[in-house]
Amino acid sequence: MAEEALDFRKTRFITSAPDIKHLPKDLGVEIAFAGRSNSGKSSAINAICDQKHLAKTSRTPGRTRLINLFQVAPGRTLVDLPGYGYAAVSRSMKIEWQKSMSEYLQKRQALRGLVVTMDIRHPLKDHDRLVIDWSIAANIPALILLTKADKLGVNRRKEAVGEVKHLLSEFGGNFTVVAFSAWEKIGLDEIHSILNNWFTILYDPEEMAEASADAADGE
Repeated sequence: MAEEALDFRKTRFITSAPDIKHLPKDLGVEIAFAGRSNSGKSSAINAICDQKHLAKTSRTPGRTRLINLFQVAPGRTLVDLPGYGYAAVSRSMKIEWQKSMSEYLQKRQALRGLVVTMDIRHPLKDHDRLVIDWSIAANIPALILLTKADKLGVNRRKEAVGEVKHLLSEFGGNFTVVAFSAWEKIGLDEIHSILNNWFTILYDPEEMAEASADAADGE
């Protein structure tokens, strides 16, 4: 299939949901963003889509409490999952967030790719490793986005990417590692190419049409 050029600037918000039961029909291709609450996940989505306020950001980590969906094109969706690992909220609330994210990762059939955001200065924390382990078990490709790359010089940035690649070699999964900065647009072209490729090769218009027809018949 020839690669289709998607215009990420046309991405629009679809809906928010507390759990997978309240999400739209499980159709098409979804690429989910997962990461610690202070990893710059929402800022990365905004930079990729060249929109300042598409995904809500906050100076207070842990404000993404719902599963947020953004349509890049019909049948192609970016998903902003609740942040993990840090949030100034109650333990019960953290458990609810983790439950909704885990259910999405384990049960959502439309999920075809995963972007894991990590601060380039503090990569591969325990929760990051758990998400990566899950992507391997589910045979889903993962893009490791080392955010805040502008905080490091060029040489140290390259070293950090190399170190993460070396550590990930122990996992044996399908990973791509990219140094990224939402503010200086470092790595943006490469990320666009990867996401565009995933959306293109994983999207089957005939399968989408059949699934939509079956869903309509079942109503």
